Amino acid sequence: MAGIYPSLYLSGFKPIHALKKSFNLPNKKFKNRNALVIFQFASTIILIIGTFGIYRQMSFILNKKLGYDKEQVLLLHGTNTLGDKISAFKDELLKVPGVKTASISGFIPIEGTQRDGNSFWNDGRKNTDESVNCQIWRIDYDYINTLGMKIVEGRNFSKDMPTDGDAIIINQTMAKKLGLKDPIGKRVINFSSKVWTIIGIVEDFHFESIRNNIGGLCLVLGNSPQIVSVKISSSRLSETIRSVTGVWKEFSPNQPIRYTFLDENYAMMYADVKRTGRILSTFALFSIIIACLGLFALSSGMIEKRTKEIGVRKVNGARVTEILTMLNKDFIKWVAIAFVIACPVAWYAMNKWLQNFAYKTTLSWWVFVLAGIMAIIVAVLTVSWQSWRAATRNPVESLRYE
Repeated sequence: MAGIYPSLYLSGFKPIHALKKSFNLPNKKFKNRNALVIFQFASTIILIIGTFGIYRQMSFILNKKLGYDKEQVLLLHGTNTLGDKISAFKDELLKVPGVKTASISGFIPIEGTQRDGNSFWNDGRKNTDESVNCQIWRIDYDYINTLGMKIVEGRNFSKDMPTDGDAIIINQTMAKKLGLKDPIGKRVINFSSKVWTIIGIVEDFHFESIRNNIGGLCLVLGNSPQIVSVKISSSRLSETIRSVTGVWKEFSPNQPIRYTFLDENYAMMYADVKRTGRILSTFALFSIIIACLGLFALSSGMIEKRTKEIGVRKVNGARVTEILTMLNKDFIKWVAIAFVIACPVAWYAMNKWLQNFAYKTTLSWWVFVLAGIMAIIVAVLTVSWQSWRAATRNPVESLRYE
């Protein structure tokens, strides 16, 4: 280099290895800034992973097979005010075009519904075995079909069977708790000594939040007219609702109709999860902005300190890509350190949060990798503009820089 550019040595310039040593040794101020940038990006990566994890769990909740069909089920509330007219009201609903089936009950499979608790024993074992606790729902003949539940053994309630007043349908979990391998035809007794004959087994379905395991459930025929569930066709939704409203006005002209959809009620059970996801994503966005501002300021100072080194490298034939790589590698290294710090913290926090759910998604490895890639992209984009300006600057101006 001395033979080609002797004026550089005469002017007092140092060789490249000396320049690199001079400009790359960060002082205490820069060390503190480095630590702050690492902390900011670690926090950002944790928030990004948390946001992804919450939205994955939310997607899992909303798309999980529940054991019943929650789509296109219209729930009419306050129908107990119809009194003895409730059966006639249901019959008129079934005449409405677009109404497939309808059911009168006091119970719908979502959290918050009032349900009766009960204790059961196998018949003849009340004084010897521990009781099996379950919920007992009073429903009508069309309840199971309206909500798309599945009978896996035995049969549904039938109007042609007068003995079904003493019949009971239990879910699979209840059969297991009772220790019944062949439950159809077996009899069970409750705490009031009422004897029921098991006529069917309904497939387990989530009748509460998926935060909880599925419990025992017994279905019996009974008059419980709090809610009318109406399965409607999706092709004539608006017309069907108007017709249902018209039928309601005929039977209850002084009371406005109140209705919701079962899938909307289900989604509302997890409004807190959605709210947490929105809050976390907002914090993640602000954290990214703050980290970018800190990185921008730090990169400006570091590139400014290395201006002469950049000029000397360009004079000696360094390409723009080589200079960009040289300037960006430190920042990528800091993000990599932040990623290593953030991953175990995020994994622990998300696992603790997911413990609130009996049924949950898994923390896939790609969520962590994607968060790290996003952080690296943000860091590179933040410093690339300044790095590009420094790399493409006229080397003569760089060498004159004071």
